[in-house]
Amino acid sequence: MGKLQVADVEDEYKKFPDLKREDVKKIHEWMDKQPHLPTLSDLEIILFLHSNYHRIESTKTTIDANYTCRRHVPDFFADRDILSNELKTIMNLVVVVPLSIPTDEDHVVLYGKLINNDATCFSFESTLKFVIMLADLIQRESGAVTGYRFVLDMEGVTMGHVTRLTISTVKRFLHFLQEAMPVRLKGLHLTNVVPFIDKILMLVKPFMKKELLDMLHLHSNIETLYPFVQKKCLTNELGGEAGNLMDIKEKFNRHLIDNREFFIEEENKKAIEERRPGKPKDSASIFGMEGNFKKLDID
Repeated sequence: MGKLQVADVEDEYKKFPDLKREDVKKIHEWMDKQPHLPTLSDLEIILFLHSNYHRIESTKTTIDANYTCRRHVPDFFADRDILSNELKTIMNLVVVVPLSIPTDEDHVVLYGKLINNDATCFSFESTLKFVIMLADLIQRESGAVTGYRFVLDMEGVTMGHVTRLTISTVKRFLHFLQEAMPVRLKGLHLTNVVPFIDKILMLVKPFMKKELLDMLHLHSNIETLYPFVQKKCLTNELGGEAGNLMDIKEKFNRHLIDNREFFIEEENKKAIEERRPGKPKDSASIFGMEGNFKKLDID
């Protein structure tokens, strides 16, 4: 795979006829009046426009929310050196990869699961940082896509993993996913669901909007996934045609490492509150006064 090959902007206009050059220009003109925001390329603006179904005002809101999160949530957006001990540890504990065969609806499939069940080394914050980094890279390469479906295989997840999750992590990630991430998410699928999934969802659901809840599907067996993500789209181990999971992991992780400089440079793209017109935002104004962030209690 090698170094990042950024998607061609002209191809984006060909792929999506609803995408208008004048809308991209309008967003550029708006951003010129937002001194607290970083400069964005045409492709980056196209990703935001596409995720908002080309609605101008919604696109502005998502852009501001995105780079505001990148300023105020260092757990996800700081220290993004893919060769750091933190991220190398995560790459040895989990696999998160895009699969090569899209669904019948032309949705890109992202697949994730544990490959080491040792909960003592596991960090949800680091894992979510890794997932966001992956998304940043593949979006620059693929450009806008019809939609994404994320398949999370819960095999190996234990109470030990879950007790390492804090309410603040849930709240902040779901805020970013729902308010700030430039993706058309079409489905969130949990397979091999654990017996205590109902207790997890009871604590997570308060931070999920109806739109996201409607995308959430629980699968006790792989067959119920097929209407959404066809068998052919999955890895060889799951009876599909997308290739061997560990081979995909090794190839994709090398690609992430090849783009170490991209991730480090992207870390600098965040809101500068001192330059924001009007009142600067802080973490409390975005997420509320959360106090000491307790871990999930699922006893």
